[in-house]
Amino acid sequence: MSVSSHLATIRRALPEGVRLVCVSKFQSCEAILEAYEAGERDFAESRAQELFLKAPQLPPDIRWHFIGPIQRNKIKLIAPIACLTHSIENTDQLLEFNTQATKLGITSRVLLEVHIAQETNKHGFSADELERFFEQKRWTAFPSVQICGVMGIATQTDNQQQIATEFDDLARLFLRIKNIYLDAHFSEISMGMSDDFPLAIARGSTMIRIGSAIFSD
Repeated sequence: MSVSSHLATIRRALPEGVRLVCVSKFQSCEAILEAYEAGERDFAESRAQELFLKAPQLPPDIRWHFIGPIQRNKIKLIAPIACLTHSIENTDQLLEFNTQATKLGITSRVLLEVHIAQETNKHGFSADELERFFEQKRWTAFPSVQICGVMGIATQTDNQQQIATEFDDLARLFLRIKNIYLDAHFSEISMGMSDDFPLAIARGSTMIRIGSAIFSD
């Protein structure tokens, strides 16, 4: 099947209010253009250097997302390009995004990654850490950063109930924080990938990150 055929299949499964982000990491500019010509505008990269090299070669109305682990010294490459960074996992990264955004005269839009999976190699704030962050109003230290919601990656497992529980946990955390933070921009739950996005949508995801289900043959 072609990229456009894969996209048509995925779109049929998306309810109103759920945004598709095409994960284009490791894909050629030609493959990205095929998805672009099929109507997609949101694309995600996981390596700062790859984002930095691809963005100038592709249409300027693409909305670039950054979804990978963040090296602090690469934030200067990400901040000018990414419309939304999904994978903020600590306050040091928030501080550097704030610094770079202030220099550029922009506001960096970010999601805070929450560690919801059982694997220890996954990244993110714990639920307790994130609730303390908002209860203590620590976001006020980052005036050039707009916190738009949360992101999570479920455990890689065939146990659908476990995945559903982890997504439920993230959705409940989002609502608790929303009631503390009271900011209209805090509106996104980024969860769900090629293998588990229907479960994520059923649990309240507003943004799914799909790669292999779009770009594989």
